[in-house]
Amino acid sequence: MTGPARDAAFWRSRPVLVTGATGLLGGWLVKHLVALEADVVCLVRDWVPRSQLLGGGLLSKVSLARGDVRSQSDLERVIGEYEIDTIFHLAAQTIVGIANRNPVSTFETNIQGTWALLEAARRSPKVKQILLASSDKAYGDHEQLPYDEATPLVGRHPYDVSKSCADLIASAYAISYGSPVGILRCGNFYGGGDLNWNRIVPGTIRSALRGERPVVRSNGRMQRDYVYVEDGVSAYLTLAEAMASRPELNGEAFNFGHDRPYTVLDIVAETLSACGRSDLVPDVRNEATNEIEHQYLDPSKAARVLGWKPAFTLSAGMKETLDWYRPFLAGV
Repeated sequence: MTGPARDAAFWRSRPVLVTGATGLLGGWLVKHLVALEADVVCLVRDWVPRSQLLGGGLLSKVSLARGDVRSQSDLERVIGEYEIDTIFHLAAQTIVGIANRNPVSTFETNIQGTWALLEAARRSPKVKQILLASSDKAYGDHEQLPYDEATPLVGRHPYDVSKSCADLIASAYAISYGSPVGILRCGNFYGGGDLNWNRIVPGTIRSALRGERPVVRSNGRMQRDYVYVEDGVSAYLTLAEAMASRPELNGEAFNFGHDRPYTVLDIVAETLSACGRSDLVPDVRNEATNEIEHQYLDPSKAARVLGWKPAFTLSAGMKETLDWYRPFLAGV
C-alpha cells in the first residue's frame, strides 16, 4: 500500500465494525484490519460462503454479528455491545442494473441503511470515526471533468441517486450533530474476490479462462476511474487514522482515483491481455441504460491533505487480480 505508513498501535485491539464485509472491498479491508490486530466485528445479513470473508480463512479471526444494515435496532445493539470505536460503512447494493430493475431495495439498503447506521452511531458515545462509502456516482453526470469535491451531487438514475442521498445524509449528520464522519468517493473497484460476475473485470476474466467471448453490456465507450481494491483499503485506513488526530477532517469528503479514465473496452483489452487471450473479441451488446457516459475523479485533495496516492497501475492491479482468480475459478 501507499500513502502514510500504517499506525499499528492505533489499530491494535481497536474495536472496529465493518458493514458489507462479504463484498469486494469489505473482504480486503477485513483482511488488513486482522493483520493490524484490530478487534473486527462484521455485520452480515446474507451468508456468502465463497466470499473473501467466509471462504478466505478470516472467519475464525473476527466476530460475526448477524443483522440487517437497514435495522437501526440491529446496529445499535452491535455498536453498543461490542463498544465500537471505528465504523467502516461499506454495505450497499452496488449493481447499477439491479438498481434500475429494483430501485426500492437499492434505496432501502443504500439510503435507509445509511441513516440507520448514522443514527445508531450518534446514540453511542464510544464511536470516534465513521468512514462512509460514497461513490463517484454520487456526483451524477457533469460535462466538466474530472470531478473535484466541490462538484454538486446531482444523481438522476436510481443507483446514482441512492449514493447522492447517502452522501448528503452523512454530511448532514456531520454538520448538524457533529458526527465524526469521513466520506470517501472512490472510482470503480476491481480485484480478487469480486463475485459479481456481471461486473466487467471478473466477468471478463471468467470468460477468458473459459475461452469464451466476454460480454460487454454497454456500448463499450463509457469512461470510468478504476481503482485496485488494495488502493481502496489504503484510502479507508489512511482517512481513519488522519481523522483520529485531526478533528477538522470530520465531515470532509475525499475523492480517491487515478485521475484518468478508461473506457470499458480499454479494461476488457487489458484484462484479456493479462489472461493471454487477446484473440477473444468482446460481444458488445449496447444494452445498458440509465448510466453515466463519462466520469472520472480529481484525487488531488487526498494527495495534498492525506498524502494518499494509488500504488497500483492498471496492469499491476490486473496481474494481482488474475493471480487471485486463476486458482479460484479452477475449482468452479
